[in-house]
Amino acid sequence: CARALPPQPRMRRALASGSRRKTVAQAALLAAQSRCLCAPALPPGVLTTHYKKRDRATDERWADVDMERFADNTDLLIVGGGPAGLAAAIRFKQLCNEQGLEHRVTVLEKAPLIGAHTLSGAVLEPRALFELFPDWEERGAPLHTPVSSDRMGYLTESSRLPLPILSGTPVDNHGNYIVRLGNFVAWLGEQAEELGVEIYTGQGGVEVLYNDADEVVGVATNDVGVAKDGAPKDSFERGMELRAKATLFAEGCRGSLTKEVIDKFSLAAGSEPQTYGLGLKELWRISPEKHRPGHVDHTAGWPADNNTWGGSFLYHLDPSEGDGDTLVITGYVVALDYSNPYLNPFKMFQQWKTHPSIRPTFEGGERLAYGARALNEGGFQSIPKLTFPGGALVGCAAGFLNVPKIKGTHTAMKSGMLAAESAFSAMQALPEPAEAEEAAAEEEEMPPPFTGPVADLGPYQSALEGSWVYEELHSVRNVRPAAHATPLGMWGTFLYAGVVHYVTRGREWFTLSHGGADHERLKPASEFSPIEYPKPDGEVSFDLLSSVALTGTNHEGNQPPHLTLKDDAVPVARNLAVFDGPEQRFCPAGVYEYLEEEGERRLQINAQNCIHCKTCDIKCPSQNIDWVVPEGGGGPAYAGM
Repeated sequence: CARALPPQPRMRRALASGSRRKTVAQAALLAAQSRCLCAPALPPGVLTTHYKKRDRATDERWADVDMERFADNTDLLIVGGGPAGLAAAIRFKQLCNEQGLEHRVTVLEKAPLIGAHTLSGAVLEPRALFELFPDWEERGAPLHTPVSSDRMGYLTESSRLPLPILSGTPVDNHGNYIVRLGNFVAWLGEQAEELGVEIYTGQGGVEVLYNDADEVVGVATNDVGVAKDGAPKDSFERGMELRAKATLFAEGCRGSLTKEVIDKFSLAAGSEPQTYGLGLKELWRISPEKHRPGHVDHTAGWPADNNTWGGSFLYHLDPSEGDGDTLVITGYVVALDYSNPYLNPFKMFQQWKTHPSIRPTFEGGERLAYGARALNEGGFQSIPKLTFPGGALVGCAAGFLNVPKIKGTHTAMKSGMLAAESAFSAMQALPEPAEAEEAAAEEEEMPPPFTGPVADLGPYQSALEGSWVYEELHSVRNVRPAAHATPLGMWGTFLYAGVVHYVTRGREWFTLSHGGADHERLKPASEFSPIEYPKPDGEVSFDLLSSVALTGTNHEGNQPPHLTLKDDAVPVARNLAVFDGPEQRFCPAGVYEYLEEEGERRLQINAQNCIHCKTCDIKCPSQNIDWVVPEGGGGPAYAGM
């Protein structure tokens, strides 16, 4: 029942038969070959030229440029091709096929290939997968590494103390699978296409479309062919409008359009501010004698202090996950509610690998890949209202990560499935298409742009609140905020999880507060001393730029920086003056640098380094950075991360 979009040079199928087997590494190589490294410099003091922040209507360079957008209509539009978005698309199409109905489902994904921007640990709890595809094994789902052993520890600077893993608690991984989530997402994309879902990659949603009643009726994709200084190039092409009866935002953590709809419809008015973590990850090939397929290892403690929520993961993949290689995936998560502006999450991760109990695993091995991504940690207290006129939030766009489990894929998928079921029911209640649309369809012409009526997804809210997702998040709601509820810091979390939660299983009468937004917790640099991290040794710990090189990141150099600022003067006037420029430390890709020229400091934004983690948008103490999508296809090229 899928209809192809009209031919547009910028719109490419994600998994079309000719490109389905193309690897992310090949895509990264092609992108690197065409990368522009000679973009013109901006005038002194100018950092923001993006059209999301600069009105082109008053710019004479745009006076004679045709700004009309081509519009296309679909039934269900899903912005984001991750686990939640693809699960929603699949579930909706399953319902269509079960009832013999034809509805068009379109997925819009900013990465050049499905899975290329996906990064997670990850240990997958297959509960939602079983519900979506009971026959997932027969379908060839890439779950090849069942968890075979599991351990936890607390690190001091020189030793490791074992922590118990009790059966049935959130940290028990019995029955779960270690996965390369990018590969799993690519597989979901294949399943979706086989059901008739249209998947378009290399195009980010840059603008939410509204009708006269302020209902969401779709999104517009980003323009291409705009120079770094904001002027049109000869190759300029306007983005297109994708209009829909229902729009699901599945952009993941801190999505740019998700932020807009949350603000416009005050969706977070009844919840606490979301709190976040930054997850850094590497893929290694280790010595065969050290490899233990299916082994899961987590640590807390050093190098984080007791007032900083942080911890590590180390997972051993089955050789079949890497063409016979002895691969491990490892990483470190730092909560972004830390207060010391000199803290550097990337350097903490590198330092963690030097611990006497950790280092031997990596010695003699080879680091193959690196990446980072922000993740939601607010849980139950921070879930916003999920629906608004014309659409809904699903997955990490809403924030369904179970922090003590260190898992969110299963909850994200389930939320997408529930939203799809609500959208399907709502579609059946809509009136028949208008006469103009029917006439256009009969003559095989494009119908007029859709303006309504939109589907009512209100029932999705109650469906989610009646599901196991809501029950699961409610039961662990106090684990994460326990670190701030008492002067005990992380030991307060251990005490709560090991005693209170173990006894009550989350049925206690109270709900703890996270205590405010992450950016508000950062304190002035005058209250701290700079942190001296050990220099990388090039064997198990590494510098930042060599790490970013392993992400395959590529952006067209001559385009407006997508790391936009609300005020170009704020970085030096406040962030540097008060907090000593924390963005140059919390960014895990070296995007932000403070340079000194002629005795004055200025901020330089290396937007081409950006790996789309969204940390800057979250942790900037002035909330001055606004991350928007770059030109289509730009960003990291993760291969099974």
